[in-house]
Amino acid sequence: MSGGVVYWVTGLAGAGKTTIGTALHRHLRESGRHVVMLDGDRLREVFGGQHGYSVEERRHLAMCYARLCKLLADQGCDVVCATVSMFASVRQWNRDNLAHYCEIYIVAPEDHLFARRAFYSDNTSSHEVVGLNPAYELPVNPDVTIENDGRRTPEQLVAEILISLGGQGPDQD
Repeated sequence: MSGGVVYWVTGLAGAGKTTIGTALHRHLRESGRHVVMLDGDRLREVFGGQHGYSVEERRHLAMCYARLCKLLADQGCDVVCATVSMFASVRQWNRDNLAHYCEIYIVAPEDHLFARRAFYSDNTSSHEVVGLNPAYELPVNPDVTIENDGRRTPEQLVAEILISLGGQGPDQD
């Protein structure tokens, strides 16, 4: 296979994207893959932190993430990118432009989201919280959907992801 695989881990804030993405990155690295972990919150800082939270600025930043993933994958790196990815058009761009793309949608119950991220109940910041405002465009046909209700470890969720993709999950004790 030429080029790396892009594992695009998406879901609302607090769903567990970074935690699960980090566990997936660790598993791939331990399996001998050349893999890079990208996290949306960290990427926002890397790209200078000057981007605001308007729909246009979010879309521009999301496309920066997608193009960075393509650059790395074209050089043979696997990429785990954990990002809200609120735009269907960006996810479609990924499907159209990334040779080996895997969209992983992390779903978490509302009470789990509220418990993990206080800003969901803070009306003063709701203009910045994707899922409250602006609306998150739900993935229509992700390659894998994972329910993260907090009862399974990140490693168990990674095993479920890999099995869903036809691969073998990490060893289970």
